[in-house]
Amino acid sequence: MMKMMTKCRFKKNKIQILSLKDRKRGKTNPFLVFFIFLVLNSFSATASQLLIPMDEDSQKNHLKAYGVTYFALEEKLEVRWLLNYRGGSFLISDTDLLRKECKIRGVSFEVISDAKTQSILEDISSPSQNQEVVLLEKAPKIAVYSPQGNKPWDDAVTMALTYAEIPYETIYDEAVLNDALVLFDWLHLHHEDFTGQYGKFYRTFRTTPWYIQEKEEAEALAKKLGYNKVSEEKLDVALKIRNYVVGGGFMFAMCSATDSFDIALAAEGVDIAETMFDGDPSEPGYQSKIDFSNTFAFTDFTLERSPMVYEFSSIDMTAKRNIPKESDYFTLMDFSAKWDVVPTMLTQNHTRLVKGFMGQTTAYNPKNIKPNVLVMGESKLNGEARYIHGIKGKGFFTFYGGHDPEDYQHRVGDPKTELDLHPTSPGYRLILNNVLFPAAKKKPQKT
Repeated sequence: MMKMMTKCRFKKNKIQILSLKDRKRGKTNPFLVFFIFLVLNSFSATASQLLIPMDEDSQKNHLKAYGVTYFALEEKLEVRWLLNYRGGSFLISDTDLLRKECKIRGVSFEVISDAKTQSILEDISSPSQNQEVVLLEKAPKIAVYSPQGNKPWDDAVTMALTYAEIPYETIYDEAVLNDALVLFDWLHLHHEDFTGQYGKFYRTFRTTPWYIQEKEEAEALAKKLGYNKVSEEKLDVALKIRNYVVGGGFMFAMCSATDSFDIALAAEGVDIAETMFDGDPSEPGYQSKIDFSNTFAFTDFTLERSPMVYEFSSIDMTAKRNIPKESDYFTLMDFSAKWDVVPTMLTQNHTRLVKGFMGQTTAYNPKNIKPNVLVMGESKLNGEARYIHGIKGKGFFTFYGGHDPEDYQHRVGDPKTELDLHPTSPGYRLILNNVLFPAAKKKPQKT
């Protein structure tokens, strides 16, 4: 019976099922070939985009999702950032290589049809939706300003880049002074003290071997580069960084690199360092000689004169805080995605409430922030700004208070943060938003 069935012909519908004997003779079924063609063509037409969701429920590893997106840019794939859509999702041209990369890195993804893609984009474009599509054009070249021998876990940005598998280069003073910054699209400032006061660790750590060694190394480097004082060398480095931003670069800084950078610029030509830092006393009345017009973000601040106080100025709110750890959160501001694209990109997250964390510079006093600087994250409980952004010349800068978003009170010698334990960290997402920011085709900011 089976043999008879394989030989039958259904001429009425012009569909022929060939026998095994026919197939061995090399005959093919035209209907089967056409059917396979339709299936394959239909599949490619309905599954040509890969969506990397960034909402809380769908994404298993938000941090590595940024690395996959960076990888897609390196592969010259079309990448679109869907602002405020499912936590700031990414829409990327679908390829087998990209799917494989997502699986290897543990990043959740969805394969969606052209019809579904078009529907999503149409919804986003609606004036009633506070959403926007931003095209990411290239993989930005990234530099981390950090001293040689610095351990990667000393800096949250270095850890975030490493964990997300985003490539970067480490540079320091000599390279900066030799104009190496022109080679990079994005610069992160490690927790540096640009005032030449060695982080103001003098009171607690001045007799420890690591402090003595770092001071000696800083003085030797300054001498090698032709400077009499570390403070003078650091000022020139700060000025080079300022010129980089003014010329169109993007700078991101955390913790003490934020306020010490602005203080160094404001104190250009003024000796604010005491004898134990640079060999001679600070100059009399230096507070009145500070030029706030030179700074990026801060104004009208009062410098902390005493070398025995672990603080630079009135900018930082660390000593003024009275918040229990359990209540320490800050809120991300809402911006108009269609009108204020830049701050919307920088605040993409799967939650608006971010767990607080401390550092040498934890948060910023709103009274010391310039009126043209945008506050993107604030703690109303303590009246402090945590995350700010501004424009300088043709470039951009973002300052983020605190040391490590997943280490509440990071102290010298504390163990490193294991990001495998925090793959969905909202605090770390803010860092990686900034990493991708230079890749975006930007629209004019209205705020």
